[in-house]
Amino acid sequence: MADSSNPSTLHLQIKQIRWEATDIYAFELVHPQGQALPAFSAGAHIDVHIGDGLIRQYSLSNDPQETHRYVIGVLRDEAGRGGSRTFTGNARVGQLLKVSVPRNNFALAANAQHTVLLAGGIGITPLKSMAHALSHAGASFALHYCVRSDDRIAFKDELAALPGTQCHVDGGDPSQGLNIAALLATPQEGTHVYFCGPPGFMKACKAATAHWPAAQVHSEHFQAPVADAPASPNQAAGDGSFVAQIASTGQTIAVAAHQSLVEALAGEGIEIATSCISGLCGTCKVGYVSGDVEHNDHILGADEQSQCLTACVSRARSGILVLDL
Repeated sequence: MADSSNPSTLHLQIKQIRWEATDIYAFELVHPQGQALPAFSAGAHIDVHIGDGLIRQYSLSNDPQETHRYVIGVLRDEAGRGGSRTFTGNARVGQLLKVSVPRNNFALAANAQHTVLLAGGIGITPLKSMAHALSHAGASFALHYCVRSDDRIAFKDELAALPGTQCHVDGGDPSQGLNIAALLATPQEGTHVYFCGPPGFMKACKAATAHWPAAQVHSEHFQAPVADAPASPNQAAGDGSFVAQIASTGQTIAVAAHQSLVEALAGEGIEIATSCISGLCGTCKVGYVSGDVEHNDHILGADEQSQCLTACVSRARSGILVLDL
């Protein structure tokens, strides 16, 4: 059901928790009164409030034509920040969860003549939804799912029913699995490539598509790319500090070199919702009126970066950064 005080928030019930593969659990979320849920497009995700003040993003893995449920896949990561352990350890069937309405930073191109979907591990979740949508549309596509072992293949039965789907098991040695470089050796006009998975997999896919037209290559990270350098300090200020200004009030806020914009704003009582704290999810996206912004996110396109920034990782290179707040 919708939150009357916030139309972008839903309260959904956990109908089912299902073990899908080693360390991967599927959660089926439904309206507690059985009503239809807000529509979503393939590649979309929702923010889930999982308790202890934690918010995490999970891709919707089910068929976008389904209006009665959202299905998410959760990888329990013992070495992670604790969100997946909290969620999988505490969630119970029948429990109500606060979630956002779906939003999409990873949408399918409308004009693709052929689509190549590459998934590694839990990265199958958004690409499975894409495969459902492409299959319904009668579109040409291929889905390649790369895993370490058979017991790590999630949504096995559903994937088996999707045409053009192949699972590649490498036994922990990528050289024994899918040859991504060979698959993508020759760019094809009208072909779009999508990939999602763990850092090593993402790095391999990025290298394999480096010579492809950028507009035909799409990716979504679950973790910040390991090869990327950390946010660089503001060279113009010398010490990395800068000043943010609130457009509606004129209030100025000093942001120290060791602070994020989110932290500095919170110190002045201006709370910005956050989740990933690494420029991956868009939860903390805010508009800005002026300023030389150093964007350190991994989701905003050039058009969005001219108007918006992710407050968890973005900084100002020089002058005053005026926020549309």
